[in-house]
Amino acid sequence: MASEPGSGPGARTAPAGPEVRAAGGLVWRQAAGGDVEVVVVHRPRYDDWSLPKGKCDPGEDDGACALREVEEETGLACRLGRELPSVSYRDRRGRDKQVRYWSMTPLAGGRFVANPEVDELRWCDLDGARELLSYDADRVVLASFLPRPGRPGGG
Repeated sequence: MASEPGSGPGARTAPAGPEVRAAGGLVWRQAAGGDVEVVVVHRPRYDDWSLPKGKCDPGEDDGACALREVEEETGLACRLGRELPSVSYRDRRGRDKQVRYWSMTPLAGGRFVANPEVDELRWCDLDGARELLSYDADRVVLASFLPRPGRPGGG
């Protein structure tokens, strides 16, 4: 299991500035058969599969950042649900980074368009997402999404 880019053995250890704030979402829907599916995105720059997320703009609220980044990466405008666990690690530039996550549900259809940041989107059942995700930190967020069996953490 890999750690986030820049947080592994070859990462720089000297901080290179203030903590980076980022936010994202675990986007979910109820599939036709009643199963829960979640969005996982592929980032070609890192050749990884992760939950959609991105850096906050200066002065931007973390929840607003999460909604903006998810829409930019997936094409899905969403509604915020409950906050999920945050993830902290050191990025490729040696900066401390904290990512806050929320469960999210799509408001309407939306349309994914591949771009240089995210070139593929998959709706996966929970087991499929667990296997596809590249990072243990994302698996922790995914595991927290279902606090009780059969009950999505959307509300």
